[in-house]
Amino acid sequence: MRDIDIEKLRQLGLEVIRLEAEAIHRLANRIDDNFVRACQLMLACKGRVIVTGMGKSGHIAGKIAATLASTGTPAFYVHPGEASHGDLGMITPQDVVLALSNSGQTRELVTIIPLIKRLGVPLISMTGRPDSVLAQQATVHIDVSVKQEACPLGLAPTASTTAALAMGDALAVALLEARGFTRDDFARSHPAGSLGRRLLLKIEDIMHTGSDIPSVNASATLSEALLEMTSKKLGMTAVVDDQQRVLGIFTDGDLRRLFEHGDYDIHQTPIGEVMTRGCATAGSDLLAAEAVKMMEEKKINALLVVNDDNMLIGALNMHDLLRAGVF
Repeated sequence: MRDIDIEKLRQLGLEVIRLEAEAIHRLANRIDDNFVRACQLMLACKGRVIVTGMGKSGHIAGKIAATLASTGTPAFYVHPGEASHGDLGMITPQDVVLALSNSGQTRELVTIIPLIKRLGVPLISMTGRPDSVLAQQATVHIDVSVKQEACPLGLAPTASTTAALAMGDALAVALLEARGFTRDDFARSHPAGSLGRRLLLKIEDIMHTGSDIPSVNASATLSEALLEMTSKKLGMTAVVDDQQRVLGIFTDGDLRRLFEHGDYDIHQTPIGEVMTRGCATAGSDLLAAEAVKMMEEKKINALLVVNDDNMLIGALNMHDLLRAGVF
């Protein structure tokens, strides 16, 4: 094994970054009428955007398809080799095809061009050679050529795949904006992700309800309130009237402050005398993320949930929000 020159490794890495950054920078001049026309074709598409490519271009095509699909443009990847063996049936006349090939001469792609043309499907090509077969046969061609690959041998697709990926992102984001795609739309397509939980999860989805809600009547003693807090394990109890309307709250923090400033008989003191009045409450349709913000601003660890008549219907604390992955 050759001796490793640490500084040489660092310089090689920096050179790759420089070359790939330059390749992306050069794309700015390619955001032209062809780019706009490609966006218009995809916006007008009544079916799906079919993204295809071979080898490393195929990997980039798969990522572009995934990005399009998650940002409001229905899309999926089709392997061009498999397309000639049946998968071409996945393409319909309502679709648009986006084909990637650095050379623009990839045999598997060139083979299916006549079949795409026969379907009357718009073909957008993304190549490094505007004079190639794929570029010339396309409805619209986007030039993603690079001055040189970052690979010192000039062989491994490096800068060229980076440029293609960046152009794919440019298309996806332009379409996202043109469609008016929102954070809520993104969350709906990513319901299992942290963003989806923050944008879609409501208090009603995670709050404690029914017999799990810690609550006592205002006439209850402090000891009865403490028993309720202990059994329900939320670090607090709501204090309600006979109609279950919220009058106040009593928390672990209230208990500590109570005994710091006085001597109370827990068996005789009515909870109504020591509870916190005017406590924070929320409706069940409040987003969990908004509940987090409210609790942080008010410096509280628990929240009571009420209906329009201020009747207690639920309760939650910060631990519930943490378990739900809202943070």
